[in-house]
Amino acid sequence: MILVKLLLAHLIGDFFLQPQKWVKEKEKKKLKSPKLYFHVLIHIAITALLLWDLSLWPIILIIGFSHFIIDGAKLLLQKKKTKRRLFFVDQLLHILVIFGCYFFVLNTVNAINFKVTENQLVLITCLLFLTIPVSIIMKTIFLKWNISELTKNSQSLKDAGKYIGILERILVFIFIIVDHWEAVGFLITAKSVFRFGDLKESKSRQLTEYILIGTLISFGIAILTGITYTLLT
Repeated sequence: MILVKLLLAHLIGDFFLQPQKWVKEKEKKKLKSPKLYFHVLIHIAITALLLWDLSLWPIILIIGFSHFIIDGAKLLLQKKKTKRRLFFVDQLLHILVIFGCYFFVLNTVNAINFKVTENQLVLITCLLFLTIPVSIIMKTIFLKWNISELTKNSQSLKDAGKYIGILERILVFIFIIVDHWEAVGFLITAKSVFRFGDLKESKSRQLTEYILIGTLISFGIAILTGITYTLLT
């Protein structure tokens, strides 16, 4: 399925093969940063590898060129106050380009689709989306608040919250695609019980709200992803 391959290439290139130090260098040097051009080349390479069809070269070039334009514009326009908003605008524009390319392929290329391969690609894309991409999305959402102040006295392991979130989203996704919704409720209850002690000790309303919002967003995204997968397959 060409659309899933394009989405998968975007997820890998934007979230898995773009180190945080690259992002910081791009924000500092903007169009003068070599990392910007490396990032675009990585997108082109991954898209070409996943499509593996020379007849689709216009799609590969469109993806690469549009990615450079969108990312470059974001770097030039981005300020501290607009960083969160531009992140979502940037991702939306990339997704729109991908869908535009997909419909172009539908109208110009007679691609052969294999149902088993499609299902596998959709599953891989959903699982990858629920890991680092969702973590980055949630981190971007919380830029609105100074979360570091709320958690500065925390004794938790480094990045423990991120990995717990990834595991819980994957579990929720699996429970939904195997049609065991009751297990999702059990997972939410179990997390609430474990978190109750921390919240009771902290006596911080802001920390409670932060944990509640984060949990609802995390579970909500996992549930929507699970529903989307079941509809597509």
